[in-house]
Amino acid sequence: MDTLWIAATGARAILQQQTVTANNLANVNTTGYRGEQAQFRALPVYGNALPSAVYTAVQGNSTDFQQGPINHTGRALDVAIQGPGWIAVQAAGGGTAYTRNGDLQVSPDGILTTSDGHPVLGQGGAPISLPPLQSVQIGADGTVSGVPLGGQPNALVVLNRIQLVNPPASQLQRGADGLFRDTTGTAQPDGTVQLAIGALEGSNVSPVQAMIQMLDNTRAFEIQTKLMQTVDQNHQAAAQLLNVS
Repeated sequence: MDTLWIAATGARAILQQQTVTANNLANVNTTGYRGEQAQFRALPVYGNALPSAVYTAVQGNSTDFQQGPINHTGRALDVAIQGPGWIAVQAAGGGTAYTRNGDLQVSPDGILTTSDGHPVLGQGGAPISLPPLQSVQIGADGTVSGVPLGGQPNALVVLNRIQLVNPPASQLQRGADGLFRDTTGTAQPDGTVQLAIGALEGSNVSPVQAMIQMLDNTRAFEIQTKLMQTVDQNHQAAAQLLNVS
């Protein structure tokens, strides 16, 4: 039964890889998305005395932190992080999380948020709240300025500063909400992180590579299932021979 077990665990691992690849493909147009890769480990199958074979165990998913392409939009509230770094936001549960999604909006109640509704954190770690403004500007260092309603076009007022951080990639963990969190605590602001204004970072997933990976996964799954069918047929044939004898 070792061969059947090995083939079954291999098929399960390939299904996990296919799920991850399909999710990557679904996010090729998601701003600032970081691709994932399924991780596996070969473990021994123990017989009566010594390991006789190996099977595949799912270890979880790793993240590709390579930067995606920078696409210029010209929109004042679009920002893209140049190089490593993250925008600090408030997660749904109230904690601090990090994103590369620089498609920023101003909510009806004046809160600066990402396009998926997460409030952007400013100095002191509180969400950035803006007064009624006739225009808003964001600086390369994250400084948020604006012209109050009724003010002169050149009467810019500094309102806050986006909290930009750069914790080590090894400390970051992706949550079910797509946001990243620092597993060692809350990252401190990093003044070296710079923004490209009027631009958005695209997903770092290559749609061509993702499609190729999906085809490879399909072929590999077919091989594993065919192996399981062959093992089952051999067992049935052996049982028939034993019955005849």
